[in-house]
Amino acid sequence: MALLQIAEPGQAAAPHQRKLAVGIDLGTTNSLVASVRSGVSETLADDKGEHLLPSVVHYAKDETVVGIAAEEVAAQDPKNTIVSVKRFLGRSLADIQATWPNLPYQFVTDETQPNNIQLDVAGKIKTPVEVSSDILQVLKQRAEATLGDELTGAVITVPAYFDDAQRQSTKDAAQLAGLNVLRLLNEPTAAAIAYGLDSGQEGLVAVYDLGGGT
Repeated sequence: MALLQIAEPGQAAAPHQRKLAVGIDLGTTNSLVASVRSGVSETLADDKGEHLLPSVVHYAKDETVVGIAAEEVAAQDPKNTIVSVKRFLGRSLADIQATWPNLPYQFVTDETQPNNIQLDVAGKIKTPVEVSSDILQVLKQRAEATLGDELTGAVITVPAYFDDAQRQSTKDAAQLAGLNVLRLLNEPTAAAIAYGLDSGQEGLVAVYDLGGGT
């Protein structure tokens, strides 16, 4: 038993309260959710045993499909299947179209808010934040089903080059998905920590990020 416990006024910790947090890689190509269980970090699988979730969202008139099923219909219905939405977060329409001039999507833009782009998919207007939120919701549901309780929070990795607008868009997507963002962590930093660089060992280590967007 602890002899002394310090907490903010009115926020004393309940000693037996179970709190669950996860780490999420919201990737350009694929996404993952992981947690530490019995002292070991491991990625969490869906009910079919799949750990990787393709970062693809297909919008139909009456349903939204995320992951492998969405990826399978991308070639047949590219206009309504959003692939690699992470590339669009916090960027202007002009920037997106200059970088990827042959995208099949129908963009809608508000001239008063050039960085607030929207996509017309299956008669619905969706922002990149909302599309990203649909991916994060699936990961959240997977984690809660696997861990057996509601999540307290999540650490989400982002590219080191993400600017403030892109980081804020990532936070907005997570909050829209019902996730409490504990921290945004640069992907190379996350890789370094996973490798064990926080253990105090000495030496020269190079960290490479070979992600789909890189």
